[in-house]
Amino acid sequence: MTVKMQRRDRGVAQSLGGPLTKKVKESRVLLVGAGGIGCELLKNLVCSGFGSFTYPASATGAPAANGVSRRPEVVVIDLDTIDLSNLNRQFLFRKQHIKKPKAFVAKETAIQFNPSGNIDAHHASIFDSKYNVEFFEGFDVVFNALDNLAARRHVNKMCLAANVPLIESGTTGFNGQVQAIQKGVTECYDCNPKPVQKSFPICTIRSTPSQPIHCIVWAKSYLFPELFGASEDSGDMTVTEGDNVDEVAKLKEEADALKKIRSMMGKSEFAQEVFNKVFHDDVERLRSMTEMWQSRRPPEPLKFQSLAADSNIVKQGQALASQDQKPWTLLENIAVFCYSLDTLSNRVKAGENVIEFDKDDKDTLDFVASAANLRSHIFGVQLHSEWEVKQMAGNIIPAIATSNALTASLCVMEAFKILRMQQAKELAASNLPPAKMQGGAKDDGLLGGAKMVFLTSKSTDRLISSQSLLPPKAECPVCSPYYAKLGLPEASSPTLQELVDLLKERLSYEDDFSITAEMGIIYDPDLDDNLAKPLSEFGFTRESNGFITVTDDSDTPKVDLVLSSSSQSTSAEDAGAGTSLRLFPGAIELPLKPIRVKDVQTNGDSVERVPDSVAGAKRKRETEDEVESAKKRAKNDDVFVVEDDGGAILLDD
Repeated sequence: MTVKMQRRDRGVAQSLGGPLTKKVKESRVLLVGAGGIGCELLKNLVCSGFGSFTYPASATGAPAANGVSRRPEVVVIDLDTIDLSNLNRQFLFRKQHIKKPKAFVAKETAIQFNPSGNIDAHHASIFDSKYNVEFFEGFDVVFNALDNLAARRHVNKMCLAANVPLIESGTTGFNGQVQAIQKGVTECYDCNPKPVQKSFPICTIRSTPSQPIHCIVWAKSYLFPELFGASEDSGDMTVTEGDNVDEVAKLKEEADALKKIRSMMGKSEFAQEVFNKVFHDDVERLRSMTEMWQSRRPPEPLKFQSLAADSNIVKQGQALASQDQKPWTLLENIAVFCYSLDTLSNRVKAGENVIEFDKDDKDTLDFVASAANLRSHIFGVQLHSEWEVKQMAGNIIPAIATSNALTASLCVMEAFKILRMQQAKELAASNLPPAKMQGGAKDDGLLGGAKMVFLTSKSTDRLISSQSLLPPKAECPVCSPYYAKLGLPEASSPTLQELVDLLKERLSYEDDFSITAEMGIIYDPDLDDNLAKPLSEFGFTRESNGFITVTDDSDTPKVDLVLSSSSQSTSAEDAGAGTSLRLFPGAIELPLKPIRVKDVQTNGDSVERVPDSVAGAKRKRETEDEVESAKKRAKNDDVFVVEDDGGAILLDD
């Protein structure tokens, strides 16, 4: 089919060549996230012609390789609405768009760059069950433009299960990174560990703060939930081995006393009672523990009656709350604290029983900023402006518009390489004459020559650098398993017993294997209570986007098998075989799980490879006596022992 080129497409065609330009226009891509990078990326995709081809009215879509017809387009999914703080870097949005869904507004604005483009916007969560593996299979490329670690990992796993290329991107201030991912070809997003959110000992937060972040976490994760939230400790504060047990018990007593004050909400003396409780009475108790202050400055308590003399303190605080760029004085913080207490109390009285902290919720931010600054004053810690508190409380790394723009453009460049690779494979399988296969459609190696690209501001030589993509790590728990689909019937509800029977019949599993759903282990040889239960009881249905993992626990284990649900109907022959379930693809061969080994080489003549227990094989660990005995034998036999997991090397002269 001939693709009509518009005048605006000629520049792109001159750069990419006609065949690749056609492939770009006929592509169907998914963009997850319409924020800082997402806005730039959507604009670039539209201007480059992705998914802009329009079929005649009589056609239903482009036939894919598997015979399924689909419409060329860019699908954008985002759950968020537009906030005022977005406008400085998410240029598709304007002030009149505040509180509107990002996905819808991004579509309306981006389509103006190329009216012939096709954009399908979804205001939804990527975790919704409708976005299952079969949904992801309908795309040529998926782009991640997220700032959420959990969502990134979810999209990574869905793309691995669907075997669809993923282009992952992110920025940190002036730095950025783009990574192309393909199941079985490159490292996935989870091949390398990610940093976990830092938590603080509970006694440090509530008794001995020494940094601004300690006071901010106290206000955000302790005081605010006790007054307006679910009244439970946040993950930011953890009871550690170093915490004093008696002190933790005292702190819990303080929390119980604060709950009683919470019942006074709406009364005129509410602000005064809260203030004196947390900034005077609790501080006095800490001062009485003199051993804590032998080597540090003791806290200085504050009394509401001696500081807040202004009768219009709430109105004064309302005026000060808008001045978020400069640190407030002590009296100004008290005024903002009283104003925020009044505002949040009115929200509770209006029916908002539980209020959660949100960095973009001005009322909650006013409370946390003023409370944190008051506590900082008490403990001699530096005060900060509300803008600075917002960055720390929301774990915000300042976003730079130019970094987002550069990173988004690098994403599109990597997408061109992937589409060129896909085009080369399609042409190689089409039996076309060599003359018809020319035009730039070539496969340049690993994932079409895509690279891991870095945007590095500190580099004096090059702003943009790259490195070759690395193969997947054999020990990665996310991309090392074999992904398959389990076809579920419409009319019946298959049981766990049917799945166990199918696995034994089709994949030759012995009795020594386990099955895990999202809720945990649902079957192993010692747990057969669930066999009669339907799979739907474990959250696994035709409409779900969850997974079931089968783990081989035998002495020679196969790789894990990860199953997603499929809406494809089971065949008559499968039904005749006594099961209503079906595995896709039809032929599944599970390789053995890679195991770490210990090499013992004797006189350079032979090598013995002994499996190590860390690979999952049920081999008992050698006792210390056995290990010592082996070392002695090794020394007597003039051998050297090498453990290739980074252990010691024993050499004999």
